[in-house]
Amino acid sequence: MIWAKRKRVGSKPTAPPLNLLCTNMAATEPSAEELIELLPEDKRASMRRLLFGNPVTNLPVPAAAAAVAAASGFDICMYKTPCPPMQTHAPRIVRMAVVQNAIAAPTPAPVDDQRRAIFDKLALIIDAAGLCGVNVLCLQECWTGPFFMCTRERQPWLEFGEEAHTGPSFRFISNLARKHNMVIVSPILERDGAHNGTIWNTAVVINNNGAFLGKHRKNHIPRVGDFNESTYYLEGDTGHPVFETAFGRVGINICYGRHHPLNWMMFGLNGAEIVFNPCATVGALSEPLWGIEGRNASIANTYFVGCCNRVGTEVFPNPFTSGDGKAAHADFGHFYGSSYIANPDGSRTPGLSRVRDGIVVNEVDLNLCQLVKDRWMFQSTARYPMYAEGLAKYTRLDFVPQRITDPSIAA
Repeated sequence: MIWAKRKRVGSKPTAPPLNLLCTNMAATEPSAEELIELLPEDKRASMRRLLFGNPVTNLPVPAAAAAVAAASGFDICMYKTPCPPMQTHAPRIVRMAVVQNAIAAPTPAPVDDQRRAIFDKLALIIDAAGLCGVNVLCLQECWTGPFFMCTRERQPWLEFGEEAHTGPSFRFISNLARKHNMVIVSPILERDGAHNGTIWNTAVVINNNGAFLGKHRKNHIPRVGDFNESTYYLEGDTGHPVFETAFGRVGINICYGRHHPLNWMMFGLNGAEIVFNPCATVGALSEPLWGIEGRNASIANTYFVGCCNRVGTEVFPNPFTSGDGKAAHADFGHFYGSSYIANPDGSRTPGLSRVRDGIVVNEVDLNLCQLVKDRWMFQSTARYPMYAEGLAKYTRLDFVPQRITDPSIAA
């Protein structure tokens, strides 16, 4: 079996118009997949195996989907993860996918114009996903607008907030989910009208008949660099829900939660087979971690992980600072895309582009989760009571670390 090279279907790259206020500062750096192609041909397969695990295979992109992608300027990459058959269980084949995209209108534009522009862009991308036979799909974090949380400005940005189950993005996504018989995870900025308009970073789950299934609020809020999110919302209050859908049990670990192994673990303990990680993260801060964390979570917790990140550099009308000694600046940095899907056997798909909109699709058999559990026995050999006891002690004010000191270095 040959490792699947990233077979991109879409139009030729073109420079974005300057009036989008979406520059490509760090976008000139090549991706890991592109760097592998620079190696001698006889070394590439070994490097891919060492970096990305067992091979996945390319799937052909349907002609209708390829035509939409070419006309609209985004990429489609489709793969299949092999899974040995089980004797007593029928295959549970699911096509899961993640989407990455840049904003579609300048940040100074009226909120309604920005929202309308991104809806128009995503309608084409989700339609293409439907033509690819996608069953469950996740959009990027706060996809309905720019990632304004760096600015610390309340207006007009909080006008992107909306009710999770009745807002404009729900109505938009609900129609597409029903049209394509697709479960869609839609991460938005939620305004909770029942609780005085409180703002949350929320992922809304819409089932394949277009109905509201539930929501999950972001558990971990960053306080690093320009990630000034706590200016707008705080840690979520929904726990670690797993949504039973027609296409498997789905959890959502939003963005910064990927840095917290116990956050990943809790979705696994609640029975997740697929966990999506919708993100908005920039190259200067997190890119060395990006290809590791989602894949590691997939291995440690024995479920599929879909990691999606936006692309482009969003420039805001007013310069801002974050109390870190840097000069005032008007952009967050380059969102480097590179979305991918990781498998519980340690393999993963190639990543999408660092600069272009796209969809990555992975056809999987959910039975692989149980097969890998039976092989490695991680859950059976875990020491949950011991961990729980240690964590309970740690959270007490009188906690004493369990340390043994060498008497020769004691004071």
